[in-house]
Amino acid sequence: MNTNALLDWFTVLVLFALLAAPSFLGHVQDRRIDRQLKQAGQQAPRSARVHLLPARRGAERAAHSRAA
Repeated sequence: MNTNALLDWFTVLVLFALLAAPSFLGHVQDRRIDRQLKQAGQQAPRSARVHLLPARRGAERAAHSRAA
């Protein structure tokens, strides 16, 4: 393998690292946030937990949007 080919491979690897780094860092940050949310949910007393309302069905949603 000559020097030119090695330089080409190195260039491709560096470009790949530059393009993949933001995605990898975002994934790591999302995992950290998920861990923190899970930990906070386990530490919260049962009465302090928020319960979301169930999603409205299609007919109810359509009737509501027409009334508004």
